[in-house]
Amino acid sequence: MTTDQLSATFAALADPTRRAILARLATGEASVNELAEPFPVSLQAISKHLKVLERAGLISRSKTAQWRPCRLEAAPLGDVADWVERYRRFWEGGFDRMEQHLAALQKDHEEN
Repeated sequence: MTTDQLSATFAALADPTRRAILARLATGEASVNELAEPFPVSLQAISKHLKVLERAGLISRSKTAQWRPCRLEAAPLGDVADWVERYRRFWEGGFDRMEQHLAALQKDHEEN
């Protein structure tokens, strides 16, 4: 994944409405009306959110007769997970060092 694509994915994920839309699509395809239902915003606002998600490659839309279902495209999320994974090892190393430090403090406290 290119940095620009990763930036587009993170930008799309930055909005809670778009994250909620992705969570809904994780359960299956849905129409724009179905996606808009739980939100107190216009269909036009939901359509704008869908365009951002589509540009980021997080959703796709197909056309079946009059119905244009949206579907989750998970590949960009996998790329984000891969990117975050590199930093997880760093965080875990920090937590391991903190755990060792706390254990040493506990030991010192018990000895005194």
